[in-house]
Order: sequence, then structure tokens, then C-alpha cells
Amino acid sequence: MAEKKISNLTVDCPCCGARLIIDAKLGKVIRHEEPPQKRGSFDLDHAQDLLREQARRREEIFQQSSADLKTQSELLDRKFAEALEKSKDSPVTRPTRDIDLD
Repeated sequence: MAEKKISNLTVDCPCCGARLIIDAKLGKVIRHEEPPQKRGSFDLDHAQDLLREQARRREEIFQQSSADLKTQSELLDRKFAEALEKSKDSPVTRPTRDIDLD
């Protein structure tokens, strides 16, 4: 029988667009070709708008964080005041130590 000539397979990656050249007989990748670079139409006016938006979002997040810290501080002060009032009502007792239990 005549042996059939097996050629290389060319496969395009659906995710990134890269091209793989595979040896059909060995089942191994022989060569990998990078996908072509996509050149987008990115103008400086659009970039400036993006930077302004990011700066606005950073400032908004900072203000929210600052307000949360202030609220947290007030909450801790209130809890401390309540615990202090509660401890004023209870008598002061000497803590028991391990050596006292003998």
C-alpha cells in the first residue's frame, strides 16, 4: 500500500486569534504564530475623559471611606460610653488568680 502523505494542520485559536501549526503525525505543536495586533482608534480626548472619570470615582470612594471611618469612630465612642456606664454600676472585685485557687 502506498503511504499517504500527512501534512501539517493549521488551527486558529478562537479565543486569542493565534495560529498553531501542528504536526499531524506526531500530534505536537510545531510553531505558534502570535495574533495580529489590534489597533484601536483611541484618541486623546477619550483618554482624557476616562482619566477624569477615574479621578471622580477615586474621590467618591475616598469620601465614602472617610464617612465610614467617622461613623465607625462615633459607634466605638458610643459603645465605650455604654460599657463605662455599665461598669460604674457594678462593684469592683478583685480578680481571682490561679495561685489563689490553691
